[in-house]
Amino acid sequence: QVQLVESGGGLVQAGGSLRLSCAASTRTFSNYVMGWFRQAPGKERELVAAIRWGNGGSTHYADSVKGLFTISRDNDKNTVYLQMNSLKPEDTAVYYCAADSGGLFSAVLAQRPERYNGWGQGTQVTVSS
Repeated sequence: QVQLVESGGGLVQAGGSLRLSCAASTRTFSNYVMGWFRQAPGKERELVAAIRWGNGGSTHYADSVKGLFTISRDNDKNTVYLQMNSLKPEDTAVYYCAADSGGLFSAVLAQRPERYNGWGQGTQVTVSS
């Protein structure tokens, strides 16, 4: 099972930016669909963004972050990133990196947490108003 380690969370003021990183311990990283989920207190875990395997030519975003967040991957570094701009207090949550080795990619499938067979420990993002 792939091991994932997130970094880059922290406290930022509204309107600020953060970049999350997720390093994967696998030699076949390019074969994985990668996703970023988040979970706020009292809420269900939700998909923020996902990127297809390979060169990541296809991505999917939650409506709430379209145009503000960007997911990308560097297969040489076994790392997936989430650049978050114009952060809002409602973006406050624990952010999780996830890996899906299932081989299929679509907006519908990417939103299903059960599709992912590897999860990071999470990194806290807090946006102050």
